[in-house]
Amino acid sequence: MGKARPGVRAAVLVAAGALALTACGGSGGSGTSSSAGGAGGTPTKGGKITMLSQAEQWNNVDPQRVYTGEDLAFFSGTIFRTLTAYKFSKDAKEGTSIVPDLATDTGTVADGGKTWSFTLRDGVTFETGAPITCADIKYGVSRTFATDIITNGPQYAVSMLDIPADPAGGSAYKGPYKKTGQDLYDKAVTCSADGKTITFHLSRPVPDFNYTTTLAAFAPVPQAADTGEKYDDKPVSSGPYKISVYKKGKGGQFILVRNDKWSQASDPYRQAYVDSWEVDFGIDPAVIDQRLISGAAADQATIAYGSLQPSSLPIVFNDPKFANRRTNEFDPYVRYFAVNVKKVPNVKIRQAIAVALDREALRTNAGGAYAGDFADGVIKPNIGIDYAPTGMWDGLLGKTIPSTGDPDYAKQLIQESGQPAPTITFDYPNTPTNAKAAAIIASSEAKAGITVKPNPIEAGQYYGVVFDPAKAHELINAGWGPDWPNASTVIPELFTPSGGFNLSQVDDKAFTAASDAAKVELDRAKQAKMWQDLNKQASQQVFTVPTRFGRDQRLPGAKIGNAYLWPAYGSWPYGDMYVTQ
Repeated sequence: MGKARPGVRAAVLVAAGALALTACGGSGGSGTSSSAGGAGGTPTKGGKITMLSQAEQWNNVDPQRVYTGEDLAFFSGTIFRTLTAYKFSKDAKEGTSIVPDLATDTGTVADGGKTWSFTLRDGVTFETGAPITCADIKYGVSRTFATDIITNGPQYAVSMLDIPADPAGGSAYKGPYKKTGQDLYDKAVTCSADGKTITFHLSRPVPDFNYTTTLAAFAPVPQAADTGEKYDDKPVSSGPYKISVYKKGKGGQFILVRNDKWSQASDPYRQAYVDSWEVDFGIDPAVIDQRLISGAAADQATIAYGSLQPSSLPIVFNDPKFANRRTNEFDPYVRYFAVNVKKVPNVKIRQAIAVALDREALRTNAGGAYAGDFADGVIKPNIGIDYAPTGMWDGLLGKTIPSTGDPDYAKQLIQESGQPAPTITFDYPNTPTNAKAAAIIASSEAKAGITVKPNPIEAGQYYGVVFDPAKAHELINAGWGPDWPNASTVIPELFTPSGGFNLSQVDDKAFTAASDAAKVELDRAKQAKMWQDLNKQASQQVFTVPTRFGRDQRLPGAKIGNAYLWPAYGSWPYGDMYVTQ
């Protein structure tokens, strides 16, 4: 599910990803393994849920630009509908299975997986009362091709639809604003005469394309309401709520109220229990945790955007009074630092950066055993057959590397590089935990002679900065979870030019060719081996420095019901939550 949310930990900015979650090996910390969290009992209608966020704004609200797991979960549960959606369940298998949403079923496949059709439900409307038609979904998807305006979002439509490339390797279709190649798009995405059925013609077989259509990038957008980049401030709702207030900055708020044009009869997926949602921006994370721990009456219908701070974990997990509220689960994400290969082209220098890093101190800073297990690549073990150990820390880089780092060996690698020890800048979302992580990175790298300059960025603006090649630096805080249970949503997204999250700026023709071959391999076991090999190659080339296979700990207010960790996104199940009355 893409990138992780920013500002919660040193990684997935750090927000998104869906995979079939099972218990990954290793120590997971103390406390309960899982709980529903918050209130129990029968769901009730009414009330308001307040969410507290350190960020001063959303990363994006435009559906075609939303791409962090927490945000995908929030907006899909409240204001955006898609053709398919993930089932609400805390069960690892059920919670990553898909169900119909705007569509009447999970899609009809033909032509060996190259053609997918979806028929819309009756009675689906926008907040204006206008019916949602095939044309609205087709237009919404078309916006992802306007990569000069619609930034940060997933690129699956661009890479999967049967549209040829231009001479530079990009899509020959440039989106609905320029309309270059519009005829090509109109052949790839077609609507039935009655406007009820949309058909996607793909360039290759994609047997799990109906997982792709869970993404907000496939949400409908009325063309007449599209304001381009400004659509990010107040998009038109297709869900049970609509935007009432969006004020950015410290003290800002994002308020959703009921959409009176939404019909429960047309939406069996969302129950829309609460009357309204309020997001309060710019709150110190220590204050957020303290409010939830104290549990005052005013905060009993309150949640945090994301996880508890590491300093709060001993309080919450050593006190039995929190046993029925706290959650402690494996999340979908691998935390890592992207290494910009264009700015650090020498592989020996990249390897030295990885070897010098004190991963043990970083994990301790993030919560110790609660933070998860040490990572050896960007594919997480709980994805299933696509994972195999890369050996990154067990000889792949020339020798076994302790979790505390090996500055002497890093110095040797620098010497072998034929270049002097570098000075690099580390980009990260500005939170207290991430600031401490930056200090750990600078200290451990300095032991190998590498100078690290910390570059804190306001959490709500983080991805907008690091996705700009002119603003991103050598080392970038990041995290990733698969968009569905196949590493086809990991390796190509992170390490190929057409990927939606290539912070490492990798453009290796041989690697891309191998990735493209893996995507079209229909023998699942053979495909898994191909992903394993590419993960190992990426680790050896140090496109990233993987740090942790993450865990997630949360504490909802006492009156919040269905407050479990949703495995689809490693998030709250926003569309399933309620407040006891």
